[in-house]
Parts: sequence; structure tokens; C-alpha cells
Amino acid sequence: MAAKIFVFGSINGKLRAAFGKLSTLHAKTDFSLAIVTGNLFGSEEDDQLTELLDGRIQIPCPTYFTLGTTPFPSSVLEKIEKDEEIAPNLHYLSKRSVTKTSEGIRIVTLGGTDPTELESDAKILRGANTADILLTTVWPNDIWKNSAKAKEAQLPAVTASQAIAELCDTIKPRYHLTTSPGDFCFEREPFFPAGTDESEKGIALTRFLSLAPWANAAKAKSMYAFTLNREVVTTPPTGSTLTPFFQPTAKKRSADEAEFSRFSNEHRHDHKRHKRRERSPPPGPDRCFFCLCNPNLSTHMVCSIGDAAYLATAKGPLTATDTFKKEGLDFPGHFIITPVDHLATLTDKTTYLEMKRFRESLQGMTASQSKSKLGLVTWEISRARNIHDHWQSLPVPVDLVSKGLVEAAFKVLAEDMKLGKFVVKDFDTADEVEGDFIRVWIWGEEDGRVIGNSLLLKFGDEIRFDLQYPRKVMAKLLGLEKRTFWQDVVQSEDEEKANVAAFREAFKEWDFTL
Repeated sequence: MAAKIFVFGSINGKLRAAFGKLSTLHAKTDFSLAIVTGNLFGSEEDDQLTELLDGRIQIPCPTYFTLGTTPFPSSVLEKIEKDEEIAPNLHYLSKRSVTKTSEGIRIVTLGGTDPTELESDAKILRGANTADILLTTVWPNDIWKNSAKAKEAQLPAVTASQAIAELCDTIKPRYHLTTSPGDFCFEREPFFPAGTDESEKGIALTRFLSLAPWANAAKAKSMYAFTLNREVVTTPPTGSTLTPFFQPTAKKRSADEAEFSRFSNEHRHDHKRHKRRERSPPPGPDRCFFCLCNPNLSTHMVCSIGDAAYLATAKGPLTATDTFKKEGLDFPGHFIITPVDHLATLTDKTTYLEMKRFRESLQGMTASQSKSKLGLVTWEISRARNIHDHWQSLPVPVDLVSKGLVEAAFKVLAEDMKLGKFVVKDFDTADEVEGDFIRVWIWGEEDGRVIGNSLLLKFGDEIRFDLQYPRKVMAKLLGLEKRTFWQDVVQSEDEEKANVAAFREAFKEWDFTL
């Protein structure tokens, strides 16, 4: 059933008139929900705010808001900090959140205007992968490109964010709602991504809307109503444009492209690896314990299957069900991210990028569930003699990330085992890498910013690499030495199924395959 949604621009504390108007319109239309973009409250305490907090201003339908351009009044902030209801039918989405309403509407929210926080928060929210509605306070950069309406309106200078543009481009919301910094409204033509085809999933069409403040002097549009329709769009509507975020491939490579250069189809320096494969080919899919087609695969441990990769819980997890219970996880949190195809090493860009989406989704879920008390460590061991390439991920207390202890633990044990030395890379980037290597992503967020590093250690034939090395590092770091070997801590099938069910419940807001 299509949902009817009402949207306000900044109300700025004019609560009686705004919600009175909503009540009148709701009586005629029966909205599923309402959204306030920008500032709901004024900058100071007043009689209208008191009436709202006392429940004397009626809000006729569920109404959602986030942080705008000004701080909340102290009385509102106090209720938010105590996790108390602000008023009946009024819901704070928090500054950064992924929310699914009772009607099944998925809202990704990024409030506030601080550039540093926007950049780190937007990166985290990219793990949400999809949204019906993206609600932000700041405009996305370049949103006016390819827009005839923007030229006609002669838009004033607007502060915009590249991070929000990248977020919108990644999750492709049906609607991107924000607020105008002046007395004007801008409703852009719908836009669609480059390379769109008429597939079963249809076209990811996005509509951008920025409303003027409520009761503005210019009488610019400050209210908007629409019906959220989830029908598949196969043909762009008349007047729609190519996404304003499109960058021609001839320009400077993006971070993802640079990161993927090592997976190109070039054959330089590869002759040694080919010879090694010829001497000792890996087992086929029918004997591979990571292949979905293997009849002996423990399919009950598979949590989510994408187009090119899948996510599963680990057999004999290093962390137990109660290891991070106090931090908000009621499951071990030890996961395997695996290509669907039988690949000894990652040679396909699409597969790599989907595995990365799973990793980012796990990061977002872990931070959300633990209220940023936990980070995530992910590692990949890439060898020509691999049976089936995969990544493993584990939660870790975020203070171990911020203090550099995770990074130090990997480096020290590598030196003790004479495996070689790690090179520190900028977070989530890499240069071209050839040959065999181990790569570690160390991720967390602290005080609203992303922290961590990615590490790379290359090794050759002369090194007898211990495949349990990353697990040994994490076991020592987390004080779980007794669980070092997975064979010692294998769970019953019932326990494994219960952990999968608990994880799926926590992960459903981040699972881009649903």
C-alpha cells in the first residue's frame, strides 16, 4: 500500500500554527507520517514549546525530525538524553540514523551542519545501501547540475557537502529531503544514475526537494505532500535528467577505482603466479567449503546473499555469544564475507565492491548496536594457492582502535613470527598490490569521527604463512586465547541458528540485499 507523506520546511518554533495546519490537512488526507526538515524548534524556550512538551499541542500523525542548523532548546535536549518521549507522535531520528517506520518506510538521516561530522557520518551511512527517504540538513554538492529548474530559479549561494552528494549517489533514495537556507523552495527534476537499463530492479529514480521555512515572508513553498510509491520504474519520466553526481570515467580515478587497480586484467608480473596455479590447482566448487553449491555447506549459517558475494557466521567463532553483550551484541559477531563464485583470489571488481559493501554494512550495524563502543577488524589473506578467497570480520572495543593497540598487535606478532613488516595505508585505500599478501582493515568511530587504518603485509614463497595468524592476534588482543582454535569452540547447530537469527534482526536495517 502506498504511503501518503507530508513534509514541512523549518518550523523554527512556530509550533501551534504548523501542527494546527497539519491537523486540518490530515483530517482530509490521512497521512501515514510527516517529516520536518531543518529546525523544528526555536532557539529559546517559550510558551509554545512548553505547550508541546505538556502535550497540549496535538500532533495528528507520526512526525519525524532531526538536528537542523541550530542547537535544541535545553528542555528538548534533556528529554533526548534521557531517551524520553518529547511529545505524543513526535519522534527524534537522531543526528545520524537508519530508521524503518511502522509502515515499512526506510529513512536515512544525517542532520547538523558540522563539515567534519558530516564527512565521517556520511561515510558510515553509505553502509545503509538503500533508502526510501534521505533526510539531511545540508544540500548535496552539484545537485543543481543538469537542472534547467536551477537555472530558471537563479538559486542563491548554498552551502553544500561533497560527502552528502556521495551518500545520495550511493544509497539512491527515492526522495532526498532537505531545508532551504533562505525564503525559497527548490524542487529539482527527478534524476537517475548513469548506465541505467530496464532491468528487473528498474531505475533508481531520485527526487530532490528543499523547502522554504514555514510562514516565510516571501510566501515560498514550505509544505509538500507526496505518495511514496514503490512500483518499479522502467522508463525515466519526462523531464528527468542524468544524475548530477556523474563523473566521466576519463577524469581522475575515484577512490574505488584506485583501490581496485590491482584487480585489473593486465598480465604483467603474473607469470610466476600462473605457474604456481598450474602446479597445484585448488579444489573445485564441489569440494570447497565456501561454495554455495557444495552439498556439505552449512547453509543455516548463511545470513545474507547478494549478487556477487554472501555473508555468513563463522564456524567456531572466536568471540562467544556473550562476549560483547554489555556493548549491545547478543551474537558473537564473527563473520565471513565470501565471493559467490569460486575464486582463489579476487579478480573481479564487481565481487570486490559487493564484499566491501558487506564490510561497510557490518561496520554501520556494529557502531549502531553498540552506540559506537565497538569497532570492527576485517582481514583478507590473498594467496595464489587459496582455495576460495574470503574476508573475516570481528568486533573490537573502540578504545583498542583509538589507542593504536589493534595495529600494534598485528605488527608485533608478525615480527615475532618473522612474517615481515606491515605498511600502513590511509584508511580504506590501497595502491596496486601483486603477489601474496595479508590486508587488515581496522575501523571504529569516536566522537563522531571515523578512526582506524588499513595495513598491508606482502610475503613471498620463502615465508610459511600461518593462516591462523590473524585469529591468534585477535584472540590475544581480546583475552580469548582459550578460543584461539575454532575446532575447540564449535557450537551446536541450534546455537548457530540462534546466532544467525539474532544477527539478522540487528542487521536488517543495513542489509542491502533485502
